[in-house]
Amino acid sequence: MEHYETEEQQVEAIKRFWKENGTAIIVGAVLGLGGLWGWRYYNDEQIAAKEQASAAFESQTAALLAEDANFGQAKQYINENSDTGYALLMAFQLAQQAIDRKDLGEAEKQLEFAAANSQNEAVNALANLRLARVQLALEKPEKALASVENITAAAFSAQQQEIKGDIYVKQEMFDKARSAYSAAVAANSANTVVKMKLDNLALAANG
Repeated sequence: MEHYETEEQQVEAIKRFWKENGTAIIVGAVLGLGGLWGWRYYNDEQIAAKEQASAAFESQTAALLAEDANFGQAKQYINENSDTGYALLMAFQLAQQAIDRKDLGEAEKQLEFAAANSQNEAVNALANLRLARVQLALEKPEKALASVENITAAAFSAQQQEIKGDIYVKQEMFDKARSAYSAAVAANSANTVVKMKLDNLALAANG
């Protein structure tokens, strides 16, 4: 798996992937599963519906950027296209907009949707990482820990251990926090932020 320094880079890569390959993947999957019979079953109208979902995704993204007051159009898009990858991308974007507006409750709902509906291991990891951070900010450390424990992608182990450390600090479980931060550093020695958290842990424990 290609390595990205930040979650933002990971999300942007996923967006590009879906934009460039979404329809081809849908058609290719049908051909692979059912051959010619699958192609006939998955008729032109169904393919057109997927293409319309792609176009609507672009439109609703623009609506989000225009700061749709109550996220109404974006939520409607997600409901109508819940079985597509575009709904996941919209949920990610809506969650980010909600965070920017300090609406962490809405962000939690959208990230829960993304985590529950993402079949791709990397997308699921991103959803659960962000969900855990939001839940921690909402003073829900137990839920945050449950979310981060759902991550199975090895490529995200450093971020997983870092957020676990943050959760344990919140719970004043400093020995567990130290172990988690140490594991995060072992997984990514270049992360100076985690090293600082580890160095400052003694101060937190004595505070």
